[in-house]
Amino acid sequence: MTSESAYLVEIQVRLDAPPDEVFLYLTQAERYVRWQGVKAELDPRPGGVFRVWMDADTVARGEFVEVDPPRRVVFSWGWEGNESVPPGSTIVELSLEADGDGTVLSLRHTGLPDGEAAVMHEEGWRLFTARLAAVSRGEDPEP
Repeated sequence: MTSESAYLVEIQVRLDAPPDEVFLYLTQAERYVRWQGVKAELDPRPGGVFRVWMDADTVARGEFVEVDPPRRVVFSWGWEGNESVPPGSTIVELSLEADGDGTVLSLRHTGLPDGEAAVMHEEGWRLFTARLAAVSRGEDPEP
């Protein structure tokens, strides 16, 4: 987290795949679940559904706000059945920048209601962006 706001998560990670390939892992359900969740329902267009089952009972839900292939994806985010971070209550911005034959992914998650939620989400995003990095290297990340 940065000092700008206690309720903001910012992460940058280098991925070993070009932006057009990484973009597919952010917008195609069958690729998305290779790095996050067990099931996904994605309609990558402004107003389209964003829904990811982390397991059978834990579901992140929102909607796509911006889709700019292969540079940027923005969606709202929250948890079904969670009063602290309800569905669609926060914003996740993913920006992709070419870096040689790879990509620098910048993730920015804003609107988190408190420091505890920010810490939890930062830990989660660090775990899942590391899994995305493994997938970009052609590896099968551990469950």
